Amino acid sequence: MKSILEAGDLKGKKVLVRVDWNVLIEDGKVVDDFRIKKSLSTLEYLKGAGAKVVIATHLEPEDTDTKLLQTYVPKGVRLLENLRANPGEESNSKEFARKLASQIDIYVNEAFSVSHRRHASIVGVPLYLPSYIGLQFALEIKELSKAFYPKKPFLLILGGAKFDTKLPLLKKFIHIADCIFVGGALANNFFKEQGVDIGRSLASEGDFGLKALLNTGKIILPEDTIIKDGKILDAGPRTMENLKSIISTSKLVLWNGPLGGYENGYKVATLALAKIISEANCESIIGGGDTIASIRELNLFDKFSFVSTGGGAMLDFLATGTLPGIEAIKQ
Repeated sequence: MKSILEAGDLKGKKVLVRVDWNVLIEDGKVVDDFRIKKSLSTLEYLKGAGAKVVIATHLEPEDTDTKLLQTYVPKGVRLLENLRANPGEESNSKEFARKLASQIDIYVNEAFSVSHRRHASIVGVPLYLPSYIGLQFALEIKELSKAFYPKKPFLLILGGAKFDTKLPLLKKFIHIADCIFVGGALANNFFKEQGVDIGRSLASEGDFGLKALLNTGKIILPEDTIIKDGKILDAGPRTMENLKSIISTSKLVLWNGPLGGYENGYKVATLALAKIISEANCESIIGGGDTIASIRELNLFDKFSFVSTGGGAMLDFLATGTLPGIEAIKQ
């Protein structure tokens, strides 16, 4: 991959940097600036090299003004209006991509977390400009790729509720990981396959070929759960003790997704898991929205080997080894 470090002399060059500053904003103030801070090293590098830097990001909802982010913009750097204000961004309009590329010399993708999307600012602009990845993006590739040839024993922990996004990962890593712990609503589909009554618990519809995964003997499910009104809402204490034991013997732990209904307040198991991994003597790679929310709540960011800025992008990269944003830079 072509890193911005390989771009040569940047003095006086106009550089468009695609960042992902689509962060949580409440009452006009940024609540979570994790992804913003991770992109700043690239902006400072470009400024130090004498480049004229322009930043582009999307914000949701699409009528959100990027002026709310101005406090994070380095001096002398220009921030464009919300990319989503133009329908051409999400439709990957060539016209919009050309507009973004006009009067620009170099494009830098520092938005790993949205590089699984085929949007104009991700895959369209590189068609018209010399293109590179940013410093954080390069680090994402380096660190996440460790899971492809991992230290052993290797434990993969998957939680959350979106079974269709996690299934490709399960099918790939069943051949790589020593064991895979499946928690959250994902576990409910495995329980159903085993004939367990899950009551009114959330589960995805469809035949996912889970019997073959279970037959490998590598899938570990919660031993006990917290149930309310016929719904499984969190992992129980015996499950956490078992997980703690497995983590203590692992050399690499990769974790994505909560073990319970985190957004609905069922966070005991997820917070406990964050603490267990942070205290373990192993390499740890974590990512995903609620996963990061848990370590923010406990202030444990510096206790993990690597914290990815990606959720869906992290899952897609781990499943396929690439992303549309990466392929666009390679062309």
